[in-house]
Formats: sequence, structure tokens, C-alpha cells
Amino acid sequence: MNREETTTRLKSIIKPYVRNEEAFHNLTEKTDFINDLQINSANLVDIILDIEEAFDIVIDNEAMERMLNVGAALEIIDAKTKA
Repeated sequence: MNREETTTRLKSIIKPYVRNEEAFHNLTEKTDFINDLQINSANLVDIILDIEEAFDIVIDNEAMERMLNVGAALEIIDAKTKA
């Protein structure tokens, strides 16, 4: 799976939790889940669980702490799916 396909899948996972639609439509790898998309921390946990299920991976606590923006999420997904 390439980066564009991963981004598309990630966007579909985070869309239900987004409170700032404009930021979602202008999403880049620097888009912050909490500050830009206004996703609360409880929903961020839901997103991580959804990512684990969608990509059949396990995200450890260290990776969870780094997953603050779209780019970090994509890097973690990429690393975990290649492992």
C-alpha cells in the first residue's frame, strides 16, 4: 500500500471524529489531530483502535504518544505494516 492509499484510509477513519471540517478538507501531513481537527483525546484513542483494526497492526504506547499529527500517524502505520 502506498502513502496516498494509506492517507485515504486514514482520512476515512478520522472523519467521524473531526470537529473542524475546513481543516479536514485542507488536511496535510502537518495537520494536528487535537489542535487543527479539534479531535478530543478520548476520540484519539478510538481512532488509534480503529487504525489498529483497519491495518491489522498493534500500536504500542510509545507510538501512541508520537501519533499527534497525520504525518506521524502515516509513519507509524507504514512502519508497523512493514514489520
